[in-house]
Amino acid sequence: MHYYRYSNAEVSCWYKYLLFSYNIVFWLAGVAFLAAGLWAWSEKGVLSDLTKVTGLHGLDPVVLVLVVGIVMFTLGFAGCVGALRENICLLKFFCGAIVFIFRLELAVAVLAFLFQDWVRDRVKEFFENNIKSYRDDIDLQNLIDSLQKINHCCGAQGPDDWDFNIYFNCSSESKSREKCGVPFSCCIPDPAQKVVNTQCGYDVRKKSKSQWDDQIFVKGCILALEAWLPRNIYIVAGVFIAISLLQIFGIFLARTLISDIEAVKAGNAF
Repeated sequence: MHYYRYSNAEVSCWYKYLLFSYNIVFWLAGVAFLAAGLWAWSEKGVLSDLTKVTGLHGLDPVVLVLVVGIVMFTLGFAGCVGALRENICLLKFFCGAIVFIFRLELAVAVLAFLFQDWVRDRVKEFFENNIKSYRDDIDLQNLIDSLQKINHCCGAQGPDDWDFNIYFNCSSESKSREKCGVPFSCCIPDPAQKVVNTQCGYDVRKKSKSQWDDQIFVKGCILALEAWLPRNIYIVAGVFIAISLLQIFGIFLARTLISDIEAVKAGNAF
């Protein structure tokens, strides 16, 4: 009569499929981001001419969407396959990447708090560079317009920042019809107008600054964002904590599953 000995160690199906479900959401979100980014590039003709991206001096928002999509797709794929196939290498890659991203977020938050003046200068420089490219990319243009309309602001530090753009510049060499003006998103909306007046900012900066208040927003967007943050600190903190807890939960599931798989392999070795 033969006797068989079974190891008590086994991989938890609960953790295995919970980690799979956790990652399938990331993977699907990554696919959605990638599809949206590639569609946007296709509409702008970038896929047939990549120099449109490399030649842009400002930020193409689609690049950010694609980067987020690639990261989410890769991590989601590694987590899903690693959980289903009980592959320790993929699970360690997933866990290590999440840990790295989590630490990077903490480091950025701490450094941004400690070096606020440096961060403010970098944001100002970033905003001014994108003002220069306002007419070069439709997605960048829509992003800046949305930022100015939502925050009731104009330019990085004020309306005069639009001198950085060749179309709105007040120099005598400029032949643009928008010369010495601002984008329509800088204009104070008129509740009586149901159609957006895209020419409301024309020639505004030719007038004296005392007359600007009645027609356009005069506060810079950096000041507006600095004022927005204290008013919404609980929302920002809540979002940061929620993202951190999701990441910690993913790390916990991956580490637990790795421990289970290693325990089973160690038990089978005897």
